[in-house]
Amino acid sequence: MTDEIQTERLVLRPLRASDAEHVHAYRGDSEVARFQSWDTQSLDEVRAFIAEQTALRHDEPGWYQLAIARRSTDRVVGDLGVHILESDIRQVELGFTLAPDAQGQGYAAEAVRAMLGHLFVALGKHRVIASTDPRNERSIALLRRVGFRLEAHHRESLWFKDAWADDLIFALLRSEWPSG
Repeated sequence: MTDEIQTERLVLRPLRASDAEHVHAYRGDSEVARFQSWDTQSLDEVRAFIAEQTALRHDEPGWYQLAIARRSTDRVVGDLGVHILESDIRQVELGFTLAPDAQGQGYAAEAVRAMLGHLFVALGKHRVIASTDPRNERSIALLRRVGFRLEAHHRESLWFKDAWADDLIFALLRSEWPSG
């Protein structure tokens, strides 16, 4: 994986220690964490998370996060999770988190499209999936907007934040990607 992916307004890049306060500002927000696998995070937890991320190799199976930063200021407005599946490295799972003040401006769609292009075109990945809670209407709309299709609706399949939750699985194949 390349160190940076640039779009018109954004740069996707590795998280840096200097990003900790901006990342904490949104990862410490209970509404942002509502549909995430993690709970709100303290500044120390965010610092530890970023330190862990900087030690990872992005070309191996596992989860890693990239900063979504504005090109004009390099300020982090969110992060994009990329999970190369251990069972088949040709398949990848994506996740995304955006700061509340950056939502509704097309940043998430821009970041996800850029990552999809990189995964399918530059890295030759076969399939990308995304999992979301059916109550997360904004994420569902984003996934559909960038070309994902619903593949499955698993009912009460996850024990999530002290309750059973449904899980929607969206997917996109390289052959379905415009330049695939």
